[in-house]
Formats: sequence, C-alpha cells, structure tokens
Amino acid sequence: MSDSAHPLLPPATPLLHADGGAVQVGGVDSTDGLLLDPVPGLPNLIRALDGRRSQRAVRAQAARDGLDPGLVDTALEALRGTGLLTDLDPADLLATGAGPAAAARARVELPSAVRVPGSAVWRTRALSSVVVEGATRVGTPLAAVLAASGVGRVVVHDSGVVRAGDAVVGGLTAGDEGRPRSMAAADAVRRASPLTDLRPLPPGALPDLVVLTRPWAASDPVALRGTGSGAHLVATVRGETGVVGPLVVRGATSCLLCADLHRRDADARWPRLAAQLVAAEAPPSGSTLTCLLTALLAAGQALAYLDDAGAPLTLGATVELRPPDLLPRVRRWPAHPSCGCGAGAGDDGGDPAPPGGEAPEQGTMGS
Repeated sequence: MSDSAHPLLPPATPLLHADGGAVQVGGVDSTDGLLLDPVPGLPNLIRALDGRRSQRAVRAQAARDGLDPGLVDTALEALRGTGLLTDLDPADLLATGAGPAAAARARVELPSAVRVPGSAVWRTRALSSVVVEGATRVGTPLAAVLAASGVGRVVVHDSGVVRAGDAVVGGLTAGDEGRPRSMAAADAVRRASPLTDLRPLPPGALPDLVVLTRPWAASDPVALRGTGSGAHLVATVRGETGVVGPLVVRGATSCLLCADLHRRDADARWPRLAAQLVAAEAPPSGSTLTCLLTALLAAGQALAYLDDAGAPLTLGATVELRPPDLLPRVRRWPAHPSCGCGAGAGDDGGDPAPPGGEAPEQGTMGS
C-alpha cells in the first residue's frame, strides 16, 4: 500500500486483550479478526488510526515512539487483509465538515461509505445534490438519511401543510402539524445533519438525482416534468406496500412511461384509472416499519447511484416490500417498444418479456 494512504480503524472496532498480552482486533460476531503479538505501544498506535494521517506519518510517529516501522507496516497490511482497515482518500478528508462534531459524525459514516481506495466517495457525496419531491412518511426520513450519509445538498419540495398522519420516526413530528411541510422537512434534515445545504438549486441547475415519493407520482405528467433531464427514483408506499424503483437514467434504462405502457398493455383501463389516482393528494399511508424500510432501501439505491458503486438493483426494476413479512420482491421493467425514451433502441423489436417474468396483475405492478 502507498505511503500516502490514510488508514482508518473504525472507532467501534474492538481491541480485546488476549492471553499472554496479545491483542485481538475485531473478530467478534460475524467479522474476521486479527490476533497481534504482544508489542508494547502497538495497540495504542492502532487505536489512534483516525484516517487523518498518512501511513508515512504513522510510521514516523511509530519510530519516534520506539516501534519498528517495518513491524507497523506489517500490522497495517494484515489489518487491511482482514477488511478491518479503511483507507481514506485525502479529498474525502477535505470534504469533512469543520469542527469536532462534524468530524465525529464523519468517522461513523466513512467506513461504510468509502469502499474503494482512491475513489473519494465522501467528497463526491458532499458535491452531490438530491431533490426529494414530497415530504411524505417516506420522503422526509429518506432526505434525513441522505443528508446524514454525506450528501451535500438535499432539497425537499412540498407545498402542503403537515397533517397528523404525516408524523413518522426520523421525519415530520407530531409538533409539526399545521406547519408548511417543506419547512418542517428542512428541520428534520437539519436535525440529522446540521451542515447540509437545504437551499433550492439555482435556476437552470439540475440535481444529480430526483426522488419521487408521492404514491402515484410516476403516473403524474406534472410531477415528471419536475425531474428535468436527470436521473430519478421512485420511493413510496402505495396502500400498505413499500415500492422502491425504478431508478431511471434517461436513455440508458427503461423509464416510468415504459412501466405505464406495460400497465396499459395488461389492462386497457389503466390510463383512466391512473388519472383518478393522481387527481387528488393521497392520504398518509404505510406503517412506521414499512415507511422506514422503504426509505432506507431507497437511500441505499440513491447512494449506490451517486457513488457510482456498480449497477443499483432498481435500474429498470422495482423492489416491493409487502406486509406482514416485508421481504423484498423484485419486478423487472423492460423498455417498452412504443416508448420514445431510447432505452429500447438496441432491441430486436420482439415482444418484451413480461415484467418480473410473470403475467402482470393490476394493482401490484411497480411504477
């Protein structure tokens, strides 16, 4: 590993005293661990790996403390081999908020966020912007989770007023009833991450991702116009079922209109039914557990997209969380040949496979 690597041992990683003065790092529950021979001063050096110093600086400090730098290098490489050590990119450190409180929050988030050395994931998140359309029982906790996970700008759009049923853990509160939803949602995000930018985007600027959280926004042409030309993700509860996806990247994946056209193919009445679904604001729905699981799953998909950490599961697909077990069920939504989104441009013109590989049923399909 390069001397410029910035090693971080997550603060919660156990350092346990074993027989004969040896120290066990990790190795409890389901994680791998490492047993270190008894070397005076080595446990303290390992515990102090906060990611803010390069390996070169760590080695230099070890030499000043009387430790063999070669032994330190060997220990660090062994910790990396067991997956206990995270190497931070210097750009991630620069993107960490100033002050001890911000640094403490970052130390908790960084180990899971920084998966690929040199990728500067935390910095990428800090420069990203997400617009959440709807301060719903899914939308507000989702916005708070994204902010706490390092997304630099999170904007929640909602012109309504908080109702008693909108309150949910991590989102709007019972005390918010009667307040403008956008203001109450901003307070929820601020509670989770005080340094997040909550300001609307400048005119003409597009967010990196738009999340549609109203139950049937995917069928609402007015809502879809608000996504501009950027990527967008559905994350909502319909009735009692949580729905995440599809994640739409224009021209590369099937779009929300593709899904609507598949619905029309399955039931010719669908356009008339969809118009009724979006004619008025839907009442709050979904249990607390369903809403929070939906918000967390959506946050994971959003971060996977922003981090460019491989293809998110919801590209061209939806994940449904149905009570009572809330186990995820995936439905695939191929590009529709009648849609002009361009995702099916390379198809051979044949009939697409039915979504989910099964005959679609009205009322249970994705978006």
